[in-house]
Amino acid sequence: MTHKTHDTCQIKCINPERIARTLRGMDASSDLAGLADIFKMLGDVTRVRILKALFLEELCVCDIAAVLEMTQSAVSHQLRLLRGARLVKYRKEGKAVYYSLDDDHVKTLFDQGLEHVQQG
Repeated sequence: MTHKTHDTCQIKCINPERIARTLRGMDASSDLAGLADIFKMLGDVTRVRILKALFLEELCVCDIAAVLEMTQSAVSHQLRLLRGARLVKYRKEGKAVYYSLDDDHVKTLFDQGLEHVQQG
């Protein structure tokens, strides 16, 4: 006899109180869309590697390219995307451009995501 697992309700059991509590706790759609955009940025292993490097130390584009064994052009492209998502920031020092994580929220997000993966 084969046992099927069911991931849907077998009966209709709407709970108005739970629905009301959930609706009160839902964030604005624009905020959730912004969160989805951040997760899209984290959906690319190259961008995650860049963030990890910047988590450890502020680096110039040349250093990031050397760490990741990529071209400066490829790294710059990814950094533009990360900057657009407000995950990294930069500062100029002479002709060099140094990147770092945008703020402590990015570190927290990265730490918690990595912790979740490592506890797998």
